[in-house]
Amino acid sequence: MAEYYIGLMSGTSLDGVDGVLVEFSGAKLRILARSSHAFDAQFRTELLALNSPSDNELHRAAQAGNQIAAAYAQVVNQLLGQVASSANNTIKVSAIGAHGQTVRHQPHRTSSEASGAGYTLQLNNPALLAELTGLTVVADFRSRDIAAGGQGAPLVPAFHRHVFAQANTMVSVLNLGGIANVTVLPANPDKPVLGFDCGPGNALMDAWCQQQTGQSFDTGGAWAASGQCLPELLALLRDEPYFNQAPPKSTGRDLFSLTWLQNKLQGFASARGQDIQATLTELTASACVDCINNYAKESKLLVVCGGGAFNTELLRRLQAGLPQLQVDTSDRHGLPALDVEAAAFAWLARQAIQRQPGNLPSATGAAGPRVLGAIYPA
Repeated sequence: MAEYYIGLMSGTSLDGVDGVLVEFSGAKLRILARSSHAFDAQFRTELLALNSPSDNELHRAAQAGNQIAAAYAQVVNQLLGQVASSANNTIKVSAIGAHGQTVRHQPHRTSSEASGAGYTLQLNNPALLAELTGLTVVADFRSRDIAAGGQGAPLVPAFHRHVFAQANTMVSVLNLGGIANVTVLPANPDKPVLGFDCGPGNALMDAWCQQQTGQSFDTGGAWAASGQCLPELLALLRDEPYFNQAPPKSTGRDLFSLTWLQNKLQGFASARGQDIQATLTELTASACVDCINNYAKESKLLVVCGGGAFNTELLRRLQAGLPQLQVDTSDRHGLPALDVEAAAFAWLARQAIQRQPGNLPSATGAAGPRVLGAIYPA
């Protein structure tokens, strides 16, 4: 029988919530409804501020978690309203998978800490979301993987394998959210899947565009396309140890922040804004190209999803850097680019409810497969 789950994702781009209602029938899935809720400028500013130590942050983080839960509930109601207004009104949702908003990601164990463990923090209030919707909620997906010695990210490779793997063909999947992460699906299904964060995705491009133009993102990459990459600046940006680390690895705004960028821009005060944007676009593209060339040389196909899939200039640079691959958006392979991550968290919620592992140790570095997520019953 078919099962129904809702997936909710608010990523490092800080643009808002994406939600999908997914029908699972055996190994197959179908998206029945999709909805989104944009964060207003004031709330985006607050979430960005909470990525760094600040005044009264515990209280502000709790309030932000409540606000995120309310936004999630609004998206859930919109999804349920869409199916209720259709001919099919027999849907019973098993659970909501609610990722939360990441504001800290420090997965590395350090001997100076009493526990020796890292941590990750996603703002959310899943108990409130369960109250507002009357549905079971699964949240806090990353903590168990980190407790098991993993990075807690990326978690989407297991889902990517479920929906994008092709027999006898190595496929790479590139998610371009605020951070870019790649999944390498081997041609031989018995070989381990590899997945890790390449570096910045849209985060730096969006931050610079917002600061310089007042626009939250560079539509289609048109502003970047009007500029020229600055080789000296690109070399300085690439001179970051993270890019040379071997996987498993993960990163976030803890590292690739506007403050990081501003420190790198010292000495480039006379550079044109569009040239810096072009350089940031090339930074994202080149980091992703290097990851594919270093860890997925045999790939024949690169499936791109996330908000960056709509950045035509970024896709052009990816294709130029990977002439041996076919670069497609996920829309051509069964899932719209903006739906993939939300659908992944619907799938992860289903895995949790069924007590099935949601992580891939070959991607996160965890000690073994783990059931991910905390369950808040309806």
